[in-house]
Amino acid sequence: KNKKKSLKIVAIDYGIKKNILRYFSNYDCEVKVVSCKQSASEILKLKPNGIFLSNGPGDPAATGKYAIKTIQKLIKYNLPIFGICLGHQILALALNAKTKKMKLGHRGANHPVKNLINKKVEITSQNHGFEIIKTTLPKNIQITHKSLFDDCIEGIKLKNKPVSSVQYHPESNPGPQDSHYLFSDFIKEVKKNAKKKRH
Repeated sequence: KNKKKSLKIVAIDYGIKKNILRYFSNYDCEVKVVSCKQSASEILKLKPNGIFLSNGPGDPAATGKYAIKTIQKLIKYNLPIFGICLGHQILALALNAKTKKMKLGHRGANHPVKNLINKKVEITSQNHGFEIIKTTLPKNIQITHKSLFDDCIEGIKLKNKPVSSVQYHPESNPGPQDSHYLFSDFIKEVKKNAKKKRH
């Protein structure tokens, strides 16, 4: 718990893990968890400084039937958006990429992932059975992370907006803690957005 609540994050719940909420609280954020069927206009009424797309189970295309249009509308407002796991896959669908079911999926800890921006390898925790199809990515999306097991996409970001996501679980606890920086990176974007709103 924190009493500062200097930033407001709206977390869209597709099956969210409580530990993710703890991370945002540690960064002095007030977190409002909303239903996965909440409309973009209802979310914007909450005046968020950033949007979080949560993890969750199942086929992203099935969840996407009601989630994609909401995410597409939110992207237009230039709000910082960060997705994890299912949130990563649904974000890709909202950006006009496609997903497919993996033959085996990624389960458990100790999955090596390469950060293609800083060239470092992170040990990650994963639990997913779907992946983004690389050949369907629009040109305005940059691949930021890839699996060293099978080369599948583990992270993406929009080139012209503060929108990004990762396939794995940077908040894993217990588990590898190599990827905690993703939360601080997102919070930096959220702080930038909050300053713009004040001017």
